[in-house]
Amino acid sequence: MATIQKRGDSYRIRVSSGYTAKGKQIEKTKTWKPTLGMTARQIEKELERQKVLFEEKCQGLSQSANIKFQTFAEQWFIDYAEKNLRPRTLAMMHGLEARTYAAIGHLRLDKINALQIQSFINNLAEKGVNKKTGGGLSSKTQSHYLTLISDVLGYAGRMDLLTDNPARRVRVQKAEHPEKKIYTVEEAEQFLQLMQSEPLSFQCFFLLAIYGGFRREELLGFEWKDINFSNNVITVNRASLYTKGLGVFTDIPKTKNSHRSLKLPECIFPALRQYKIEQAQRRLRLGDKWMNSDRLFTTWEGQPQHPSSMPKTLKRFCDKTELHYFGIHSFRHFNASLLIASGVDVRTVSTSLGHSQTSTTLDIYSHTFEAVQAQAANAVADVLSFKTSKKA
Repeated sequence: MATIQKRGDSYRIRVSSGYTAKGKQIEKTKTWKPTLGMTARQIEKELERQKVLFEEKCQGLSQSANIKFQTFAEQWFIDYAEKNLRPRTLAMMHGLEARTYAAIGHLRLDKINALQIQSFINNLAEKGVNKKTGGGLSSKTQSHYLTLISDVLGYAGRMDLLTDNPARRVRVQKAEHPEKKIYTVEEAEQFLQLMQSEPLSFQCFFLLAIYGGFRREELLGFEWKDINFSNNVITVNRASLYTKGLGVFTDIPKTKNSHRSLKLPECIFPALRQYKIEQAQRRLRLGDKWMNSDRLFTTWEGQPQHPSSMPKTLKRFCDKTELHYFGIHSFRHFNASLLIASGVDVRTVSTSLGHSQTSTTLDIYSHTFEAVQAQAANAVADVLSFKTSKKA
């Protein structure tokens, strides 16, 4: 039964939706405000209509929201996620199901509260959760779990099964980004020198990684038509990714800003030209056996290279040359650090890296920006100190 209470120039409609397990009455409310100029009779009729509509809606919510989280989430994957999420994101979300369902899958949608979700997220950070390291899951992984829960509950809200999404009030403890492990300039120069004895495909991959700061999936997605040899410009048009279900597949770049064109130093293009000739000669030798993908980095028969192959090749190279192995992504960090140290502004760095917003760049490279700022402050102090000593 709905009740109406006048509050100033508006009305509060209150509906009882049953009781909790402890006997506490569950109430849902809605505020309705008459349109300016409505007569008393019009207000009375519309208020009665609003009351009936809200009562019916609350009754529907009460009946439908008793669905268990797991049951609804599994349907969400079918009705929404599989139709709207990108393949790698969908695969990642599926990987989060087991632990999420074990924690809250048995709970009714309308019984899940922020405290329960926050407790689950906090538990993910505890030691022993990560079987590989014995520690807790990273803040990034915790955020993925929270996103899954929030997306499912948010969808329930859009389907009029819930009036509130408690996951929006849950927070993941923000972890400080540790300083990235990257080569010094001297070590990078040594790397470039030592790789001269490696195959051209290896040389070109890391020339682009160092000078362009591209992501691994962007490097593997490059096709020859993306390279403008006349202007020394390379354009990111796609990403090459892998999931267990799909294998190696092509997707759009990670973010809208990831689709970008960079003018790179002329010094890297002779190697790219030579590599293109070498690949063309191999294609002619293989004839019908060659699978023409137009990719720069391929298997021996021309198919797109598996994303895990180059990290393994890099590891073997580092072991052989006794260089540090920091992973392929470290070359992207190296590129960003050189840009920042050279005084390039954050917006330009962000654009070069293809970040969705400058705050991402500032967050990831906060240590580097702080170091450069400190150097600038010291430079000012040195000048002022010099002038002061001169006066003395």
